Formats: sequence, C-alpha cells, structure tokens
Amino acid sequence: MPVPNITLGPTVVEAMNARRPVVALESTIFSHLGLPAPFNTEALRRCTAAVAAGGAQPALTAVIDGQATVGVDPEAAELICGPARKVAARDLAVAMAQGWSYGATTVSASLTLAASVGIEVFATGGIGGVHHGAELSGDISADLSALARRPVVTVSAGAKVFLDLARTLEYLETMSVPVLGWGCDELPAFHARSSGLAVPHRVDSAAEVAAVARAHWALGGGGILVVAPVPEGHGLDLDELLAASAEAEAAAEADGVSGAALTPAVLGHLARLTDGRVLSANVALAENNAAIGAEIALALKPPDPPSLNELNGGIIEDSSSEPRL
Repeated sequence: MPVPNITLGPTVVEAMNARRPVVALESTIFSHLGLPAPFNTEALRRCTAAVAAGGAQPALTAVIDGQATVGVDPEAAELICGPARKVAARDLAVAMAQGWSYGATTVSASLTLAASVGIEVFATGGIGGVHHGAELSGDISADLSALARRPVVTVSAGAKVFLDLARTLEYLETMSVPVLGWGCDELPAFHARSSGLAVPHRVDSAAEVAAVARAHWALGGGGILVVAPVPEGHGLDLDELLAASAEAEAAAEADGVSGAALTPAVLGHLARLTDGRVLSANVALAENNAAIGAEIALALKPPDPPSLNELNGGIIEDSSSEPRL
C-alpha cells in the first residue's frame, strides 16, 4: 500500500488491485533536463508503449504540485516533457514540502518512490556512477546508494560512458548490489554496447532475473542492477564515444558546470559532437530497457491464488443435487 504523501495514479491502482505487474519509469529523461524535443516525447511514447506491450503497467514517477506521484498520466506529455526541477532522492521531501509544480525524478528518487509503494521493477536509460577524480571530489552518484538500499530490480544500459566505469562496478560490489548482464558478458557503456569490462554474472532470461531477485530479497538484500546493451545498429563505437565524452567533459568544465548540472551539460555536448546520434541511441536503449523491465515484472508476478475448483482437486459437486443415501 502507498505511504502517506505518495499518490498512485488510477491505472497503477487498478493494476495493483488486479495483481498485474507494474514497471516504474523516471521522468528526468523525458523532461527538458534529459532529452531535447522531439526526442523526449518520442521516448515517452515508446517507453510506455513497450511496457504495456509486454503485459505490464507503466508507472511514471514525478512530483506534481508538491505531490509525489507514481503513475503520472503519460497523456500529460506537455507537462512531462517540459521544463522541470531535478529531483534526486535527497530532494524529494523538499520538493513535496515546498510544493514544486513539476519535479522530474532521477534514478535515486524514482527508486525511492517505487520501493515505497511496493513496485519491484524500474526501467531507465543509464544510471549515474563514480566520477573520475572521485577520490578527491567525493563525486559519487546517489543512484548507487539508492540501488543498494531499495529492493527493486533496475534495468539500464549501464552507466554513462564519461564516468569511471571500473570504479562504479567496484562501488556496486562494495554495496552488495548484484550486477547481471542481460545476454551479455561485458558491461554496456550506455550509448556503446560494451565497455570492455566484465560483468560479474550473466543472465539470459527474465525467469533467471526473477529467481535471483527472490533469493536476494529473501536474504535481506536490496536492489539488483540488470544491464542491457543498446540494441544492435543503434550503438556508437566505444573509441569514438570515449573521445567525444572527453571533449564534452572539457567543454562543460570550461563553462564552469559542476555538481548535479554536470551530467546534463556533458550529454548536451555529446549530442552536438555526435551529430545527434547519441539522442537516437538514447531513445532506442530506453525503449529496450522498458521492454525488458516488463518481461522481468511479469516473471516476478506472484501466481494467482488457486481457484475453488483447483482446491477441490478439480471437481466441484453441484450443491443443488439430491443428497446421496
């Protein structure tokens, strides 16, 4: 059941009451903080459609007029894809108390809301991670601690390529977060299909992920990260991407950008340096992750309770018949 101050959208309430699987989605990727128009509206349409096509209910998270909401109506695209204030987990209470008109939720905030209402699967584009030079700056994304704390399966295309991916994997290990490669043996690098780093474990089906999740949670574990490569034909060459990322980081630093504003700024420069190819890749990988999330949510769905007929061994006698002598 939802906790106080969190609103569930009517379609999410209906799905939960009917014991249908639900997949949470963040809103930052669809707002002006994530993808530019028209890529954001296209991503919103394709991601929600992919979840629905997989037999699950999409549950878009956001803060609307100070109300934390799980299940924002995707038809409200003008609001969802418009200007927003960024809401990470640390900002949720502030956004609610101060009545922010539209707070777009990041991975950490979306995981917090999903776990609070009992949603077990969350699909996104890429997660944050450990930044280069974090040993001096301490710049480690709150996404990683949220992944560790919240008992939710997160599906992503790995972490952004301009992060320190090796240290991100190490940090996830330290936080006891299982990292599962969806049909892959190497960690995806967001817009590139592989970073060259091995994932700890490979899975090849939603049933495998569900089995791992049930065992992990039975042992008191938190979140699980499933990493899926950007679909074939949509990814960028890793070397090209790394070179463009280095140039994009340098441009952002020259602009004096830091902190929470750094990632959107770097992604903006990347879009320019790759002639928009990272934007098309982002939409494709987000849609793919949403579809995988629906598969996993369906695999995690508890079995329906047995019917009276099943409980009776498959035979129900007609109670109106004459009693036997």
